Amino acid sequence: MFSLRRLITVWIWVFLVLLALFLLSTNFGRKRSWNPAAQLIIEITAPFQNFIKKTVFVTEEIWLKYFELINVRNENERLIEQIKALRMENDRFRELIKTTNRLQELLQFKENIHRPVLAVQVIGRDPTGWFKSVIINKGKRAGLEVNMPVVNAEGVIGRLVAVSPNYAKVLLIIDQNSAVDSIIQRSRETGIVKGLSSKICKLEYVVKNSDVVSGDMVITSGLGGVFPKGIPVGTVVHVHTAPGELFKDITVKPKVDFSKLEELLVILKGGSPSSELVKEAS
Repeated sequence: MFSLRRLITVWIWVFLVLLALFLLSTNFGRKRSWNPAAQLIIEITAPFQNFIKKTVFVTEEIWLKYFELINVRNENERLIEQIKALRMENDRFRELIKTTNRLQELLQFKENIHRPVLAVQVIGRDPTGWFKSVIINKGKRAGLEVNMPVVNAEGVIGRLVAVSPNYAKVLLIIDQNSAVDSIIQRSRETGIVKGLSSKICKLEYVVKNSDVVSGDMVITSGLGGVFPKGIPVGTVVHVHTAPGELFKDITVKPKVDFSKLEELLVILKGGSPSSELVKEAS
């Protein structure tokens, strides 16, 4: 009963709206103003029409903005992924440029040695931690032997102390078991550089009346049959002469930053195969 009455009410309102529209359309063009009946109808129906119009407008705005926000979010996600990919590619290019620069420095350094060399790459450090040493990615199959000297574009690195078919171990000059026959480049005073810590070495057996001052360059002497003559070892940073001592206490800062070893050069013996000379570390 209630539903029937409600349905009748709805149809009455529909009829009134249609009647109002009919009266307005018949009145349009014949009179400039509405008659009293038309005015009454428009006053009743206009608020409903305005409400419906605003409702439709708001719904359209919300609907369109919703899809617009979804599109913006999807576009943002796509752009973020693209930025990440570009950053990764940029990092790869930077690393390639740095590697190329290091290899060029090694090749330039090789020209001053006048000895056959083999470019190698550091792949690890001494796993025991007992020695300051690194592992390189070449071994006996590449012609490497124990006691071959190892350098880079900055100076002396160390020497080979163990070799397997495909890998080798380099004892760094900062290790306490290392010893490099050296001379002061300026005054030609001789001594032996020994490791002390990761950043400091000692120049030992330099007599106290010798000419050594802070800032002097220390280079290899060529004695001992391991390192060629004239390769930079380090710079004198401290000189002290203790009363009653026979030798000076000399501290040397190595030329090489041993925390950043990557590509190195192994100086080969003259009889090493030429096919192994100056190849890119890989």
